[in-house]
Amino acid sequence: MGIVTRLPERRAVARLTQAMLASQVGVSRQTINSIETGRFEPSLSLALKIAKSFETSVEELFALAD
Repeated sequence: MGIVTRLPERRAVARLTQAMLASQVGVSRQTINSIETGRFEPSLSLALKIAKSFETSVEELFALAD
């Protein structure tokens, strides 16, 4: 069971690049790319930071895959 993310869509709506989001939450652009492509599952603290940067909940950005 993995995680699915709405991060690419939310980032596009906010007109943020991966690098811009990475800078906001204190990680590398590669980390954001890995989250978006499903190669990396963010820690709880990182998921919370990302959600806060979009002023939304973690559940709006991430969900368990079936």
